[in-house]
Amino acid sequence: MHLVVRANDHQREEVLKKGIPENIRVSWFSPTDLIEEAEGDLFFDFCYDCEHTSGNIFVKGRIVFANAVITTTQEFKHKNYLRFNGWPTFFETDKLELACSDEQIKQWASEALELLGWKFFWAPDLPGMTTARVVSMIINEAYFGLEDGISSEADIDIAMKLGTGYPYGPFEWAEKIGISKVYHLLEKLALSDVRYKPAALLQQKAISV
Repeated sequence: MHLVVRANDHQREEVLKKGIPENIRVSWFSPTDLIEEAEGDLFFDFCYDCEHTSGNIFVKGRIVFANAVITTTQEFKHKNYLRFNGWPTFFETDKLELACSDEQIKQWASEALELLGWKFFWAPDLPGMTTARVVSMIINEAYFGLEDGISSEADIDIAMKLGTGYPYGPFEWAEKIGISKVYHLLEKLALSDVRYKPAALLQQKAISV
């Protein structure tokens, strides 16, 4: 199997840490490279959601794993894409989070990932899937708490890590993920559920970035 990956240096390191069997050949592309003419069997595009790249790259006749946490497959321009959660800190977990509405594509993707030896699970094909939605809500609540003067960012981070065992506090997590990603997900979720409305401080920080 020939694996094609478009990623930045940090994302490349995350892929290598997950492990790639010796019998699988890998071609690496940078975020600004186009992969539409690349030859391969399996495509991972970590740069799908990046503002400085072309986004909807069509690889004819191949299934593409797109780092599209906010965009659902129903919104994709091309129907040969499925989603994975490649946000910072999420791809490095034990199981890769995937979403797709097409059962045939899901079956093909499952077989391909089994060849890679990567564990995975299927989340609903909704904005944020499961984990990004939950973590973004936690971050939002932390900003509401900061607005109410409950405590400082540092103390809230410490309290959350000690109290829940999470690897990061909400403000740490927001910085690692990228506050604008969190804001845009919450903004989209809030269109159908007001509980996700971004806190004013979170919105202010995201817009100023």
